[in-house]
Amino acid sequence: MQNAMATMGAFWEKASIYLNLPKITMTDVVEILIITFLFYYMLVWIKNTRAWVLLKGIMVILLFVLVAAVFQMNTIIWIAKNTLSVAITAIVIIFQPEIRKALENLGQKNFLTSFFAFDFSKGEIAKFTDKTINELVKACYEMGKVKTGALIVIEDEIVLSEYERTGIAVDGILTSQLLINIFEKNTPLHDGAVIVRGDRVVSATCYLPLTDSLSISKDLGTRHRAAVGISEVSDSLTIVVSEETGKVSIAMGGELYRNVDAEFLKNKLSFIQHREKKVSKIELWRRRLKDVKESGKKTNE
Repeated sequence: MQNAMATMGAFWEKASIYLNLPKITMTDVVEILIITFLFYYMLVWIKNTRAWVLLKGIMVILLFVLVAAVFQMNTIIWIAKNTLSVAITAIVIIFQPEIRKALENLGQKNFLTSFFAFDFSKGEIAKFTDKTINELVKACYEMGKVKTGALIVIEDEIVLSEYERTGIAVDGILTSQLLINIFEKNTPLHDGAVIVRGDRVVSATCYLPLTDSLSISKDLGTRHRAAVGISEVSDSLTIVVSEETGKVSIAMGGELYRNVDAEFLKNKLSFIQHREKKVSKIELWRRRLKDVKESGKKTNE
């Protein structure tokens, strides 16, 4: 083993001299690993919060500045230079909750363990099944009959971890009975929103952001405003059961669909169920490799 390492070291040294490459020391290797570690953690942090949505807006602004620099638009460049310090302060304020949580994670004792605990065998989180759709629809309209208020958020591609943490962990298989029991009046979990991930209720009594939209009718309460608010910052679908009228409404993409029937709700849930996620190139290659392995097994059998 030592001879192999020595041979590889000698080969790399000769190749570096021949190709005129800079000499890489152990310090350089450690530095690269640290930068890789921090960069990876930053990407994971962005993925698991709504920071990615905000970051895309910042990237659009930077693209305009880049175009202005290419075409020598001096006025825009001057404005960009003079607002840079203010923009950095604004970014810190906007991302304050996410930055705080990221620093808390860095301080956790088991952080390094969780970082290196890669499990490539895990697939992506499966979307909910047809049974879950039926249970959701059944629960909503049964609660509507007795005018039990409810707020149910169905998570899609954007992970709602920051809102999940504001509630109480449930982590139970979604059934109509479970949802009805959660939202039953005068029970500990009835106030706030329920977050659904896949076929499971992950958290209850969650706090959601309220929309500032002026298009929302004045006769709608906090539940409807919260439903629209969470749909503005994520790609989730939120179901609202009105406590006053028993009517069912849904919020998607900042839009509120009021007084929907069971068939309309099923269609929207099916749309979310079959909507394809954006898959990274690494994930595509992983899937292809898995398919090749499965094909090889079938051939051998």
